Amino acid sequence: MDEKPRLRPVEAFVINHENQAFLCLRDPSGIAENPVLLSPAASLVLALLDGEHSLLDIQCEWVRRFGEIIPRHVIADLVNALDRAYLLESPTFTARLAQIRDEFRASSYRAAAHAGVCYAGEPEALRKEIRAYFDAAAATDHESKPVRADPPRGLIAPHIDPRRGGRVYARVYAELVAQERPQLFVILGTAHCGVGPELFAATMKDYATPLGVVRTDRDFVARLADSYRAGDLYADELLHRNEHSIEFQALFLAATIGIEDYQIVPILVGSFHQYVAAGRLPIEDEKVGAFVKALRQTIANDGRRVCIIAGVDFAHVGRKFGDPHGVGADVLDWIKREDLALIGDIEQVDAEGFFTRLARERDRRRICGLSPMYVLLELLRGYRGRLLAYDIAVDKATDSAVSFAGLVFD
Repeated sequence: MDEKPRLRPVEAFVINHENQAFLCLRDPSGIAENPVLLSPAASLVLALLDGEHSLLDIQCEWVRRFGEIIPRHVIADLVNALDRAYLLESPTFTARLAQIRDEFRASSYRAAAHAGVCYAGEPEALRKEIRAYFDAAAATDHESKPVRADPPRGLIAPHIDPRRGGRVYARVYAELVAQERPQLFVILGTAHCGVGPELFAATMKDYATPLGVVRTDRDFVARLADSYRAGDLYADELLHRNEHSIEFQALFLAATIGIEDYQIVPILVGSFHQYVAAGRLPIEDEKVGAFVKALRQTIANDGRRVCIIAGVDFAHVGRKFGDPHGVGADVLDWIKREDLALIGDIEQVDAEGFFTRLARERDRRRICGLSPMYVLLELLRGYRGRLLAYDIAVDKATDSAVSFAGLVFD
């Protein structure tokens, strides 16, 4: 055991299960596959697993805080359990990470990581599930929609799990029922685990779904990587392994238009919150500006019908996300009001107005898809967006809410 153990960056939130509160630790990278439930009393120990405190230090802090001694073996047992679960920065985790990286590199495709969890893993059951989403979207859409003559130039779709956002997904992907369909989809996904200083992470791997394998245009990715000189698009490729924001778009593409006659370009976009803090437009940064320029030029030189998809959600509010309050009716009304104002900027394809609004409010609602949406707006200057659907999913167990929307750009 490391003398001063360090907890890895993981999600920690309180859930209620059978009228009991538990602290849930979840690794969004998927390296640690299973969430860990702990007593809320463990939170002090977890806070001190920072690589600076020994087990003796933790014992002393416990006595200082609560006036009683916690046996060393109790702390050691917790630390060992976290290590076995790959939640500590340790040789155990390093070995597991190396194994996963080697397996991912050896595979010709990116497996459907969330099949059987967030959506049905068996093809027939999945088709039935997705048909129900489209039926629900049609039932709530009171305007008859003619078949599009031209394919959309861009789409904003959710990345919330389909069982909560299926109706909005369906409304978005119904826009692909056109006389002419896009031949290439550039998918900008939200990188929930971050992409570090590189900001952008591409992969040449195809995306598998239970409905077939959606093919990645390796030549396009290679051309983009060659023209982008400000960073390495492959440095954080492993993030694609478990990230759902692109997986769910590949799934709905396969369900809506099959797996033939088009290809995708999967790109994860890291956090732009450093620009929010600095009050600086992302496009002014060398990496962001160079990436947008390289991608815009690579698309222009391609010659095919291209659609850019941003896999994003909007607000993340409530106790799960660190707020001291839950999500009563007044909070939900506030979320919707502020989201619709932001969507107004998006419909105008006003990248500066979109970002300035979020920077002004310090991204108080934690817009999860801030960075992919900003890049999409920079790429689609001169077009206009149109809101298709909007919803808020409330999680009573964590007293939290996530909002999401669908838009089309022509």
